[in-house]
Amino acid sequence: MLIDNHNRQINYLRLAVTDRCNLRCHYCMPAEGINFAKNKNLLTIKELKLLAETVVDQGIDKIRITGGEPFVRKDLMELLRHLASLSGIKELSMTTNATLIGPYIQELKDLGITNINLSLDAINRETFEKITRRDQYDVVFGNLMKMIEEGFNLRINFIVLENQNVQDLIPILKLQEHYPVSVRYLEEMPFNGGTKEFEAITWNYKKILDYVRSHYPELKKLESPKTSTSINYKIPGHAGSFGIIPSFSRTFCGSCNRLRITATGDVITCLYGKPKMNVRELLRGENPESELRTSIEKVIGMRAKTGFDAQREHQGVFENSMTSIGG
Repeated sequence: MLIDNHNRQINYLRLAVTDRCNLRCHYCMPAEGINFAKNKNLLTIKELKLLAETVVDQGIDKIRITGGEPFVRKDLMELLRHLASLSGIKELSMTTNATLIGPYIQELKDLGITNINLSLDAINRETFEKITRRDQYDVVFGNLMKMIEEGFNLRINFIVLENQNVQDLIPILKLQEHYPVSVRYLEEMPFNGGTKEFEAITWNYKKILDYVRSHYPELKKLESPKTSTSINYKIPGHAGSFGIIPSFSRTFCGSCNRLRITATGDVITCLYGKPKMNVRELLRGENPESELRTSIEKVIGMRAKTGFDAQREHQGVFENSMTSIGG
């Protein structure tokens, strides 16, 4: 079992398999993209398998596969099949933009990987294309509906962007009105490749809630697990639910149970902090499992208490984009 220096059990790994993405959402990275990692610096499938096996043996029982866009990686399914076979994993999930997932929906269902976070910041076609800088609206919504039909547990993540998609805040709730999905609003985060300073945001979680409540005053707050990052609500008569994630305000830090490892092997103990080590060379060494276990335990013992404490490691603008950190 992994226990950090603030007596928090760490049982959840967000594992990035690539830093590449086929969309260019401007809150995530600049229009020209970023300097993507060279292939030799990406963890191989064999290395990712060993890494997962090791941390699962240490008590990680929940793994979320992220990117970039995970399905940009052509050998992804080999990793997912292996992870699905590990007895220590209680929950295996993914975050995706749903542009490339279509051909794999049935196999994902067969593997039991049905907990999907779908990044979708607009319900309107024009807004979608402005934010993503790509023409993938029909593909995304087609795959969204197919996953609903197949009974996937879908959480639709909508980052609230001032002067960009606020007009879609209420319309996107139609999805959870008619289907058993969760629409989750996220505060904007500063990980866009060092192009914007974030001293404060207009659309914080309180303003988002007030705005939704002005349209649905009868909404009810739901009970959520202690480690949940979202504050969840139900609108009477609707098939699904909605939530708000205070990702900039960081009200959930006290119960944080998460560890991040990027596609190049950087270990991030707090989303807002800098990497604490890199496991790539350990995985390529002579005794990878033993050294990996010791190193993971060491960095878990040096975690910042909150995201605000971790943020002090940065000077001014965050230099990383979200696609390189691993969503």
